[in-house]
Amino acid sequence: MARRWFQLGGWRRASAPVDAKASRTGALVALQTGGRAVWTPRDYGAFAREGYLKNPFVYRAVRMLSEGVASIPWVLTDGLRELDVHPALDLLARPNPRDGRAALLEAVVGHLLIAGNAYVEAVSVDGRAAELHVLRPDRVRVVPGPDGWPAAFEYSAGGRTLRLPAEADRGPSPVMHITTFHPLDDHYGAAPIEAAAASLDVHNVATEWNKALLDNAARPSGALVYGGGGGFSDEQFERLQRELADGYQGARNAGRPMLLEGGLDWKPMSLSPKDMDFLEARNAAAREVALVFGVPPMLLGVPGDATYANYQEANRAFWRQAVVPLATRVAEAFGRWLLASDGDGRRLGFRLDLDQVPALAAERDGLFTRLAGADFLTRDEKRIAAGYAPDGGAAAAGSGLERSGAGLHGAGDGRQAGGDPDGGSGGGTGVAADGGARGGHGDGAWT
Repeated sequence: MARRWFQLGGWRRASAPVDAKASRTGALVALQTGGRAVWTPRDYGAFAREGYLKNPFVYRAVRMLSEGVASIPWVLTDGLRELDVHPALDLLARPNPRDGRAALLEAVVGHLLIAGNAYVEAVSVDGRAAELHVLRPDRVRVVPGPDGWPAAFEYSAGGRTLRLPAEADRGPSPVMHITTFHPLDDHYGAAPIEAAAASLDVHNVATEWNKALLDNAARPSGALVYGGGGGFSDEQFERLQRELADGYQGARNAGRPMLLEGGLDWKPMSLSPKDMDFLEARNAAAREVALVFGVPPMLLGVPGDATYANYQEANRAFWRQAVVPLATRVAEAFGRWLLASDGDGRRLGFRLDLDQVPALAAERDGLFTRLAGADFLTRDEKRIAAGYAPDGGAAAAGSGLERSGAGLHGAGDGRQAGGDPDGGSGGGTGVAADGGARGGHGDGAWT
């Protein structure tokens, strides 16, 4: 990434060998080509400062989603068959010398939630991706081509700009761009935090209000009434203000008795019940922030929120409705980016291994219980429904089928050639009956 910009206060001009692994955004070589950047209309810095870095509910919601997505294992599949060894798996396990898989995915999801856009740079050697680096969204601009589709990406930092092409002659494209849906923009995604901007401001201002009350001895304000004749001189007025600020304001001076002289009288003012509504407004703003990110308010500790029967139900809803859809989107994007260039005709892709998610274990147990009581299903049909490949006829034929995610419908064409209808081995070849419903592979034959 852009981590080697300056050395001893000056610009590093040394170039790496052609076949060496080095991030091109780290060197920031200015390239002159045509096209103009489409500038994003939103302020990523403001969302990051006012939301993620300042608001506890935004921070916690983004952390929960990013850590949840990063914790789900991915399975590399070739059609219905799992692959344990592949260069893409090794690359994701160690994307660069500084980050691991979890750190990379957390950064990608965090940028997606705060900016609506996530960019990952691939450093390729001989047409194969060797390193992956996450780029800050506020430093990347999309450069559209004559047809309106992205032709390049401009990365700017330190007064320098590097242009990365959108396509590569060999291997994956130099930059992967993931966006959320935006109804009014062709190139950039809509930041989820932008939809909660008003609620975010309400919550932050309410927090500042509480802090101001503490700084003023937990009282909204008061008035010093002078009952004497004439008035104060400028010097007397400034001295009085200074003494009040130094001796009576702030939490450490709370409850300190006030000494008054010269006809001065203190008239305190209190908050009416209507003025206290800002406390409920603060909690309502926190609920709206949680709503935007899809996190149940109960999980964020919002007071007075118990819409779920218990914490376990809220956690399961959070994983099913927020984490899993977002993780699926990210896994599909990485699969299209890193695996589409294999060019050997295989149907490679990443899918989520939800069996390893503890929050969804109850759903898995319920599925096993229902399948165990389904007497009208054969053993192989139950295995297919649970996400596994059949083992009846295949075991007799010695095929060693892999686990699949086909559900109740396989990819076979339903041929039957001498095998037992339930997957038995009688008749030689053991071809699957009605391959679609019984989970046949490829053309329906198990050999």
